[in-house]
Amino acid sequence: MARTSMQKQKLLCLRQILLEKTDEKNGLTIAEIIGELKSYGIESERKSLYDDLKILEMYGLDICRTKSSSVRYYVGSREFEMPELKLLVDAIQSSKFITHRKSLSLIKKLEGLVSIHEGKELQRQVFVANRVKTVNEKIYYNVDNIHNAIADDKQISFKYYSWELDFSSTERVVKKPRRNGAEYRVSPWALCWNDENYYMIAYDKAAEMIKHYRVDKMDTITVCDECRDGKQIFDKFDLVGYTKCVFSMFGGEEVSVKLSVANDMIGVIVDRFGKDIFVSRENDERFCVTVNVMLSPQFYAWVFGLGGKIKILSPKKAVAEFKRQLKEASEGI
Repeated sequence: MARTSMQKQKLLCLRQILLEKTDEKNGLTIAEIIGELKSYGIESERKSLYDDLKILEMYGLDICRTKSSSVRYYVGSREFEMPELKLLVDAIQSSKFITHRKSLSLIKKLEGLVSIHEGKELQRQVFVANRVKTVNEKIYYNVDNIHNAIADDKQISFKYYSWELDFSSTERVVKKPRRNGAEYRVSPWALCWNDENYYMIAYDKAAEMIKHYRVDKMDTITVCDECRDGKQIFDKFDLVGYTKCVFSMFGGEEVSVKLSVANDMIGVIVDRFGKDIFVSRENDERFCVTVNVMLSPQFYAWVFGLGGKIKILSPKKAVAEFKRQLKEASEGI
């Protein structure tokens, strides 16, 4: 067989062809493989090709064979199976913090993990055009910088933004820096996912308290030279408990609230607060539970949204505030 400058790349090209062009439903015959190699400028004989396939098998490529009128070769198992990739595609699509452009880019990369035929199945999963997505393209780098700071035990500085109305602007809804653009300086300790958003949990030494920040609203993140503060606090910090009581991650006073709950709402309570809660029987239709929550508009909206299935029993200030909000809402109709 005449050797060409591409012969040294033959095994690599053969592996690529099998990974890209074959799967359980789409195999290639030896003649077809020879044709595919020719498109790379590589001439190949049947006998040497059989040896090449054996070498690839020895080094971990799962080459399978089907026999009907002819023998066809295909890659069987891969690092990711199709159901796993479809699950990842769904997660990317539904993630609000991933921008539309990055969603399409990530899904395209996932397609490269399967054959071109199976990749079309992943393409049919793409429905990101009308999803509500963040517009902050820097969120990947934000997350990476925060992870690096946590790993290196360093503080970070950043600017924090919020959406505001500005009728003097053509866009009307504009992003403006908080604190008039002054930098924030905190000690990051954790990243968490809540209500379809990424949050950084950090210790603010100046305020001497734990705070949380929306990662997609952060910008110009810099890892500082100073070591983090708040280690003693976070050594005892219950991240799971914190996220349970902070409804939608909006601030408010943390209090112990007693609720009257319809029996068929036990799943809702467990989903929100976990199984490690104490419940007591109120009557045949309802039970009582005491949980820690942040008293915020989001908490009251959650209670209201369950249509009387959950009622606030105490403390009195929570009951009074809920009634006040209900009255304001009814007067606005």
